[in-house]
Amino acid sequence: GTADIEYAFPFLAEGEFGELEGVAHRGDFDLRSHMEGKLDPASRPLEVEKDENGQPRYRGSGRDLSYFDDETKERFIPHVIEPSAGADRATLAFLCEAYREDEVPDDKGNPTKRTYLKFHPRLAPYKAAVFPLVRKDGMPEVAKEIYAALKPRFNVFYDEKSAVGRRYRRQDEIGTPYCITIDGQTLEDGTVTVRDRDTLEQWRIKKEDCVAEIERLIGG
Repeated sequence: GTADIEYAFPFLAEGEFGELEGVAHRGDFDLRSHMEGKLDPASRPLEVEKDENGQPRYRGSGRDLSYFDDETKERFIPHVIEPSAGADRATLAFLCEAYREDEVPDDKGNPTKRTYLKFHPRLAPYKAAVFPLVRKDGMPEVAKEIYAALKPRFNVFYDEKSAVGRRYRRQDEIGTPYCITIDGQTLEDGTVTVRDRDTLEQWRIKKEDCVAEIERLIGG
């Protein structure tokens, strides 16, 4: 028999599902098909039975594919499980499952709709983004130092264009779980702001702890 793994895609009618993967229990049919009638039973060791032209008489492998269980002292032909999955469908399911909308205050405090992808941090294409608050006062230089420290360990994004709120939104839309912002306080005490995509919570850490913090947040 066959079991299907399905997903309720949001663009389907209510109660309908789309197949992601089919898992077929083939029994011993496939391996037995390679064996039955394809071996010369009088030959020891087993050999492929050939026709008058010296070619294999059958398309099977001609091998004994049975297995002997030392515990039960029985010989049997293993069963085959055949999974068939669609990579495109699975990717679409991950995107649909991660899609979220909520309302957050904009730069002026007015509620505005936010669209974001709630990927598990390990699945997110970018693990973190690094922003200088402004492109002056040495902030870009510090931001690039942190970016360079993170880059060997994680896939990270650097962005210094437009207002920081818009940069946050861009990262939310592509599912980046954490943003690190370098601001005026960084220049005073060496700390940076870390922002969580899902909760919007912000906290400060020492800039030299950024690699360890991202590693902790994504679970190693």
